[in-house]
Amino acid sequence: MAQDSWPSPSHNNRAISDTEYEKIAAKFSGDGVYGSPADDPVVSAGTGLQVNIRANVEASVRGHAWTSGTSTVVLPIAPNSSGQTRTDRIVLRLDRATWTVRAVPKQGTPGGSAPALTQQTGDTGVYEVLLAGVTVPSGANSVTVTRGELYVGGRIRPCTSAHRNPNPVVGEMCFETDTGLVRVWNGTAWQLVSGDSGEVKVTSALSGWSSISDSVLEKRAGTVHLRLGTMQRSSSAMPAGVDMRLPVMIPAAYRHRTRDQYVLAYIGGGGIGRILIYAANTDRAGQAWMLEHPQVNSGVNIIPESGVSWVVD
Repeated sequence: MAQDSWPSPSHNNRAISDTEYEKIAAKFSGDGVYGSPADDPVVSAGTGLQVNIRANVEASVRGHAWTSGTSTVVLPIAPNSSGQTRTDRIVLRLDRATWTVRAVPKQGTPGGSAPALTQQTGDTGVYEVLLAGVTVPSGANSVTVTRGELYVGGRIRPCTSAHRNPNPVVGEMCFETDTGLVRVWNGTAWQLVSGDSGEVKVTSALSGWSSISDSVLEKRAGTVHLRLGTMQRSSSAMPAGVDMRLPVMIPAAYRHRTRDQYVLAYIGGGGIGRILIYAANTDRAGQAWMLEHPQVNSGVNIIPESGVSWVVD
């Protein structure tokens, strides 16, 4: 078969078939209902063995638009006299025999699990998207509906950290080209999904100290992981119990907003001390100080425990 493309003047004078339309549109629009789980349920229990489809619902299945219309749609549920509970489903079904999308019940097997969705691709068959589950006890004259709507989500947009979409929809994601971060809009704020700062050196020159090994951190998906390096006292002894600053500075972007962090450290000669890393809302923001320690003489090493982590985003 030769190469082809559509719509095009050379392809059937720009006319396309339903199958050809689906091949384009299925990737343009996600399957599911337009909205979010914060909306009222699409399907609810009706009178007797019936369920109701809420009016004015819109959705898409393989690029084919569907609406429930301006009034409630009532769907009958088959009786169950099997002696066992049956679980049905309400689905949006694209039927390629008629090229229509309709909300329909899909009956399960008594005593079994909910029926699997049929999602056939190609030129024939049906394609189903879930709206709800329906529990039908044996001999029941009413049903219970469990929400199950699949919602159409936003696509991942490239942007910069200073110019995200000002009017995002719930579930919309963006990739910040200047920071390498992926964020998702939760309805009120952009939440970090993933990102990697790489290794950030936080050793900071400080009088009276030398660094045997560097202190480094990495930020992954909103969490900072800090490994303090080995430090050596290089000037006069520090008396016991006197707070002393260490040669470490956490950059502003990696500080906890409100909570200090604590790290234990071994002090050469057999002592133990407590290191405090100050939060962003303090007058020592980002600094590391040694508290509750014995006397630290010149030439003595401070060896912190292996690591500490905190949330920043």
